[in-house]
Amino acid sequence: MKKTLFWIFGTLQSLSLGIIIFLIFRLLNNISGLNGIGLDSNIVLSIGFPLFLLLTEFVIYSEKLKN
Repeated sequence: MKKTLFWIFGTLQSLSLGIIIFLIFRLLNNISGLNGIGLDSNIVLSIGFPLFLLLTEFVIYSEKLKN
């Protein structure tokens, strides 16, 4: 039950973080008028960072369950 709740809320947290990162980079590109970061890099960062965070949290959480 605890792992199921972790995956539900962890996934929601990662999705919302990815959306926020994507929107912030798009907003900064629109404000500055310069193309500082491309769309492909924006998508990779918006997916990669929250996924890495979710996996790190899972490793920490699973270690706490063992003890």
